[in-house]
Amino acid sequence: MTPMIRPAKESDVPAIVAVDIAAGRADVGNTRGLAASMKAAVADAACLLLVAEMPPGTTADGAHAVVAWAKTHWWDFADGAAPAGHYLAGITVLPAFRRRGLASELTEARLQWIWERADDAWYVVNARNQASLALHWKWGFREVARGPGFHTVTFDGGEGVLLSAARPLR
Repeated sequence: MTPMIRPAKESDVPAIVAVDIAAGRADVGNTRGLAASMKAAVADAACLLLVAEMPPGTTADGAHAVVAWAKTHWWDFADGAAPAGHYLAGITVLPAFRRRGLASELTEARLQWIWERADDAWYVVNARNQASLALHWKWGFREVARGPGFHTVTFDGGEGVLLSAARPLR
């Protein structure tokens, strides 16, 4: 079965946190900040938080199961080379659901949402994250700058990449 992608609701936040824990991206004892950030994203009309969930009856307990999430962030100010704008701002897919195209589907949905609102989409990533860089080339993302941080994002290893993609011509 294929997961359904939809906008997140506040009631999805515990499942989003559970996805991050299961994927090794969050510590069980330190999820309060993550949960607060996700609740804020749900409530913020300038952001989009998506979940991918399996339909009812396809999990062991028969319930809906969130298997991935992805979000955008709106920065209303520039920070050095990083302008104000809509940014792709995080994605996590449960390990058992990776390599099925979910990251691409979630990214495509976020980009369509951004391009309904702006001419450019922005994205920052660790310079060592070749998988993420390769994923984003297909949407026309091109490097704008490199640095130790953009907005509030800093990078392991000390170098991140700021990228931009223009809305495709219609």
